[in-house]
Amino acid sequence: MSLRFSAGVLLFRRTTGLEVLIGHMGGPLWAKKDAAAWSIPKGEYEPTEEQPRDAARREFGEELGLPVPDGEWIPLGDVQYGSGSSKKQVTVWAVEGDLDPEQVVPGTFEMEWPPRSGRIAEFPEIDRVAWFDLDTAHEKLGKGQRPYLDRLREHRAGA
Repeated sequence: MSLRFSAGVLLFRRTTGLEVLIGHMGGPLWAKKDAAAWSIPKGEYEPTEEQPRDAARREFGEELGLPVPDGEWIPLGDVQYGSGSSKKQVTVWAVEGDLDPEQVVPGTFEMEWPPRSGRIAEFPEIDRVAWFDLDTAHEKLGKGQRPYLDRLREHRAGA
C-alpha cells in the first residue's frame, strides 16, 4: 500500500456564524461539478523532508497565492482517506482570519488535455475560493475532508 501525506490550513472567520474558506478544484475534470468538488487548501509533502505545519503553510501560499493570515494554529488532527493501494493521510490546522477571495492568485498545474491528444495544457489548482457556513461547506467538500468541519465546530463550541 502506498501512503501519501498532505497538509493544509482551514481558514475560518466568525460573521453571523462560523464560515470557512475552501477552494473549488481546478481543471477540466472538476469544471462542471460542485458537490464534493471543493477542498481545503492543502498539498502533498514528504515527511522525511518537511514538517507537516511547514508544508501546510507552503501549500496554502502555493494554492492561493497569499500567505496564511496571522493567527493561532489550531490542530485539527489527521484523517486518512483513499481506496485500494493508494491512501492519503491529511493533517490540517484551523486558523482564524479573513481573506478576500478576489485577491487569490492560484497556482497552476499541467496535464494532457484533451486526453490522448498529446497537448499539454495549464490549469489553476483551484479555480475559485469562497466563504461558506459549515453546513454548506459540508456539502461542497470532498467526503474525506468533512471530519475537519466537525472538529472545528467542536473546538469552537468548547472555546
